[in-house]
Amino acid sequence: MSAAVVTTTDTTIEPEREQDLIEGFRRMVAGPRPDGLVRSELLRGQGGAWRIQTTWRDRDALMALRAAGELPAALALLDRLGAPHSHSVHTMEESVEA
Repeated sequence: MSAAVVTTTDTTIEPEREQDLIEGFRRMVAGPRPDGLVRSELLRGQGGAWRIQTTWRDRDALMALRAAGELPAALALLDRLGAPHSHSVHTMEESVEA
């Protein structure tokens, strides 16, 4: 079985745009869910730092979505907000749940 994959998209949002980000994320996850999506979270850090963290069933599910040619939803959301962002992909090597 292939390992799960987690994508992270990090940004900094000005306080007056935070509600736009929160509402945009809610709209994003309310829509159709791509095959292989396990979960997606909007995380608030300190000093205006935010992260959209998404877990995928495996790398194949993520690559199938990317092959469709559309900009990933998290990146599209941040582009609409004019927010600079960085993006990375991580293979889940170990996990524990309570």
